[in-house]
Amino acid sequence: MSAIHFISGLPRSGSTLLAALLRQNPRVHAGMSGPVGGMLSVLQQEMSARNEYAVFLSDAQRERILRGVFEHYYGPEYEAAVIFDTNRVWCARMSLLRTLFPQGKVIACVRDLPWIIDSVERLIQRNALSPSSIFDYQTSGTVYSRAEGIANGEGLVGYAYNALKEAFFGDYAANLMLVQYDTLVAKPQLVLDAIYDFIGEPAFRHDFDNVRFEADEFDARTGTPGLHAVRQRVVATPRTSVLPPDIFQRFQNDAFWRNPALNTRKVRIV
Repeated sequence: MSAIHFISGLPRSGSTLLAALLRQNPRVHAGMSGPVGGMLSVLQQEMSARNEYAVFLSDAQRERILRGVFEHYYGPEYEAAVIFDTNRVWCARMSLLRTLFPQGKVIACVRDLPWIIDSVERLIQRNALSPSSIFDYQTSGTVYSRAEGIANGEGLVGYAYNALKEAFFGDYAANLMLVQYDTLVAKPQLVLDAIYDFIGEPAFRHDFDNVRFEADEFDARTGTPGLHAVRQRVVATPRTSVLPPDIFQRFQNDAFWRNPALNTRKVRIV
């Protein structure tokens, strides 16, 4: 079976761009968030004590079944030597990943929270005629209710943020690397060289002027065209926020990974 690694972290922080770059390497397969994380969650629930037949399952069987999801999903259709599975849930499943794939590494994309919320809001305003699944297709909200909704503990941003902290401060942080969005768009080769070193793969020279990734059909079905859009050329693009100043300031100091004193696990940060 191919070597398995993971892309996780915060939404709107470069995970699709990172996958688009990694897949330029013929040894690597990477893509947008897929179904494997959800399938594992359902299987674990069905193999738990809530199912009366769980008495017939040992932990060894559970482990084989869960690992088998990866082995069969990434079957002959995927010929790459290295597979990256993308899902925001992986930061909350570090102990499970360590059990299933002890050599597997998690690459978590991060970005300052105000700019993540700004990016989501820009998508919503840009697609004024198409209500988004991000907000359950509701159209009556304001920028304040939308920011509150995605920032709460079960929201698009809040869940991923809490999962990231769990991974960053947890016992399995040695398997975690953080990739900052600003570094990815300003120094992409530096980021990719660091990832290859982290996972034990030889370096590869990427083309940052011809990046390709197509997910238009998926994005249209979610009511959020452009959700996974990637520019052809990797470049940092300064812009002014569309958020009211009080929303922007509310999240301005939440980038805990920027404080070296908090990095007690010595997580690699690029």
